[in-house]
Amino acid sequence: MLRTSKHILVIEDDPAIAEALALFLGDEGYNVELATTGESGLAKLKSKPYDLLLLDMMLPGIDGLEVCRRLRAEAVYTPIIIVSSRSAETQRIVGLEMGADDYINKPFSLLELAARVKALIRRVEALKQVPPPSASSAIVMDDLRIDPLTHQASLAGQALELTAREFDLLYFFAKHPGRTFTRLELLNQVWGYSHDGYEHTVNSTINRLRAKIETDSANPKYILTVWGVGYKFANAAA
Repeated sequence: MLRTSKHILVIEDDPAIAEALALFLGDEGYNVELATTGESGLAKLKSKPYDLLLLDMMLPGIDGLEVCRRLRAEAVYTPIIIVSSRSAETQRIVGLEMGADDYINKPFSLLELAARVKALIRRVEALKQVPPPSASSAIVMDDLRIDPLTHQASLAGQALELTAREFDLLYFFAKHPGRTFTRLELLNQVWGYSHDGYEHTVNSTINRLRAKIETDSANPKYILTVWGVGYKFANAAA
């Protein structure tokens, strides 16, 4: 297969798995580099941009979650797929909420991994074609202000401490006031995938978001539950 211009970094401390991923993805046409620790992986990520990061959760020293957290604090966005033997749903949620774009459990199908890599790179390429937000694109509803340009939200003038995923979800809702979305639709639109079994990721993120933006999260004003269907953002006149 012809090589592409896409560069993938694999951070994996198991030599057998790392070499298998490098060989397989190389055969798929990607340029692959390896790192065996979180520290060495972060150093590579600082040295040049990569089109995608395959990140093991269990690493010596700095673990995968910390690598993910530090990478998401950087200005350059690197797509991340966590590859881990930790299959518990709570672990998947933590990884995704730290900013990972996808999560695949060991052992996994190499063909499935290739499909997810291709889909994520394609999705990021499509997003690059979308014009950046302008200063006038901030959304204001009552005391809530959401600014996509700075990736910040505030309530009654006070900055809100939101994770990247919480902000993305809030902004997506606010752009579509009054429209109801199912959990799977939100997964597809905000997280970028729609695999069954991840609906609780939406629930937990909305619960945390409500705790930060609602005066009474049990009786929300902004993010409303549509029973039996999903969620919606209140109309401005509501």
